[in-house]
Amino acid sequence: MTGTLMTGVTPRSSSLAMAISLILAGSSMTVSAQDQNERIDRLESRLNAMADALEEQRSSGTDDRFSVGGYGELHYNNLENDATGAKKKELDFHRFVVDFAYEYTDDIRFFSEVELEHALADGKKGEVELEQAYVEFDLNEQHRAKGGVFLVPVGILNETHEPPTFYGVERNPVEKRIIPTTWWAAGGMLSGELGSSGFSYDAGVHEGLLTQDAVIRDGRQKSAKANAANLAYTGRLKYTGTLGLEVAGTLQYQSDLSQDLTGANKTEDATLFSGHAIWSRGPFEFRGLYAVWNVNGDNLDSDQETQQGGYAEASYRLINNLGVFVRQSNTQYWDGSNGRDVDQTSIGVNYWPHPDVALKFDIQRESADNDANAADGFNAGIGYQF
Repeated sequence: MTGTLMTGVTPRSSSLAMAISLILAGSSMTVSAQDQNERIDRLESRLNAMADALEEQRSSGTDDRFSVGGYGELHYNNLENDATGAKKKELDFHRFVVDFAYEYTDDIRFFSEVELEHALADGKKGEVELEQAYVEFDLNEQHRAKGGVFLVPVGILNETHEPPTFYGVERNPVEKRIIPTTWWAAGGMLSGELGSSGFSYDAGVHEGLLTQDAVIRDGRQKSAKANAANLAYTGRLKYTGTLGLEVAGTLQYQSDLSQDLTGANKTEDATLFSGHAIWSRGPFEFRGLYAVWNVNGDNLDSDQETQQGGYAEASYRLINNLGVFVRQSNTQYWDGSNGRDVDQTSIGVNYWPHPDVALKFDIQRESADNDANAADGFNAGIGYQF
């Protein structure tokens, strides 16, 4: 980082020097020469001390334009399939994420996010992934552009998925199977606010999914030498002009999910629509989301062509740092060999000993068209962000 630091007088110190000069100019008209000389000596002493501090900061390699953050979560799952008797009792440090940001100027900034999943990488079990790495430019006060690897603007959790920000140990199944959270892509994006109307927009061109059998989650290319024969186009309109209310809709189009590759069940064009609403009033919050994929292709099953899901969630803060929730969801998706239709009911509690640390517990009950796909039990976890 030291190679990018500024040398010489910083904008901050030059502004201070200019301010001091103006003060001195005004002071010379109202005080005696002796008083003015004493004041100059004091101000020069303070300015020299500040310059020394800035020089020490530069030489030590610190820079207030650079920041580090991150989040992580540990999960315990205790689930059982009533139809088959299969059990899952598992402890998993699901995610460890560190992000790095740097502000070049007031109008140009860089942001990145690196994730280690499931604690191991070279020893298998997990993956090391670059989820974000982009440069953003302010075009003016209300509009900006970015290029690089960024999160796709869709759903509720894809862009804001730090564990203390949502209820439940695991992310809800709709924003896993239908919206493949976490979903990132390489490309370019324009974003901004539409005056003072409360509306904002995002419009991007980026890498698309790559799947020949319409398994949406497996189609994420994760910007790893992504096949770009067919790009995806995403647009979102969001309204936040009423206190406590957020309403948004996202539309995405891709001309060929199979990226021109051939196969027995070759997919073609696909469209995703997602809409959600969040309403908060005092200790109460409601979240609702619906998402649907319409996929065209040769020899596709109806369960491949239409994949959809939705959920409704209500939560209530009993006290400032303790909240309870209930969520009902349905997902209809293609798993690679069969269509799945799963209902899930979850109830649970979040406790925040600190606003950025959450202890979580929930009970889940599932039913499905094939009960071998349903699991009942409980989940517990701890999550943090910084």
